[in-house]
Amino acid sequence: MNYAPRAEHAAPSHAHNGSGPVVWVAIIAITCLLLLVFQKVLWLVVPVLLALILYYFLFPAVRALIYRGMSRDAAASVVTLAFLALVTVAGIGLMPKVARQAAQWQDTVDRYVQGGTLLLDSSLRAMERHWATLERAKLADTVAARLKHGAGSITDHIEPVAFGIMAWTPSLLLAPFLAFFFLRDGRRFKRFLGAAVPNAFFERTLYLLHEIDRTARAYFQGLINLTILDTLTLAAGLWLLGIPGPLTLGLICAVLAWVPYVGSILGGLLVVLVAATDFPGDPSMAYWAIGLFGLVRLLDDFFYMPMTIGKSLELHPLITVLMIFAGGAVAGISGLMLVLPVLGVVMVIGETIGVIVSDPRLMARHRHARALRQQQASADL
Repeated sequence: MNYAPRAEHAAPSHAHNGSGPVVWVAIIAITCLLLLVFQKVLWLVVPVLLALILYYFLFPAVRALIYRGMSRDAAASVVTLAFLALVTVAGIGLMPKVARQAAQWQDTVDRYVQGGTLLLDSSLRAMERHWATLERAKLADTVAARLKHGAGSITDHIEPVAFGIMAWTPSLLLAPFLAFFFLRDGRRFKRFLGAAVPNAFFERTLYLLHEIDRTARAYFQGLINLTILDTLTLAAGLWLLGIPGPLTLGLICAVLAWVPYVGSILGGLLVVLVAATDFPGDPSMAYWAIGLFGLVRLLDDFFYMPMTIGKSLELHPLITVLMIFAGGAVAGISGLMLVLPVLGVVMVIGETIGVIVSDPRLMARHRHARALRQQQASADL
């Protein structure tokens, strides 16, 4: 006799059918929607991101203290207080130097702006010598007159930036406060979420929380690796050109690049101003610096970022690049900053929910458990 295999003995389905085009369309749509929402609450989103960076930076020390027998609450308190004490001591030590630099910041800014102005004037006059149309339009004289008219307003442009930074300071002070509670209460939050999930999906929920934590950790580690690559590449090029302070300039530009486009423009402008001021008689140095910075930005956008952040998040390089542009189009500068970490987390949640919904055994367990609860609740009616 031929017997058909019983359904309960069939191997459970583990195929990840949920990660198809429908799930990915939902992931991209939800990511864009979240970017629009986060753009409205940047005062909270930025401190949370900084708190997450501090959390992943301080967590190894907390874990080491826990392994030595200290409670989690005590370990989080000790590590956070030690970090704040270290930052305070470093701030007090650097304060005299910062005060000296602040006293002459206007002279420094004027010197570099003057160097950039001379470079621009010499470049325009060289173009006038080659194109008669520009010479007849007196382009160099027109630009020089407008720059001279606006030269007295340099401080007026810098002061709003300084006031903006001061306005953000109270919000940024939330970062260590939030990081402390992430370190102390992270596991309690996971238990809180796990208690609200139906029993049939409990294992998947634990997996989901683990993957979200892994994705966030991978993003910030990828961001650090990207910063190191940008710093070393730009510093090597500046060193070959003979521009002073290549490592410092490279690091400043790499950190500014955390804010895509705007940060890159500011970093490139800084490098050009330094080259134009330190080599006033050699405009070619500034042109070489522009070419170098453009090359580094191309490497960053199309090679370094997909290899570091995109690889850490297990994203295809094409999706990484396209989502960067989509984030900028949807939510501007904040979208450029947030698109990859938000996409990584939404991707994990979306794929996990897709697997759950497409797994007939899990859904059958959930329906059976719900039926049992209903039957138990109405047993004595």
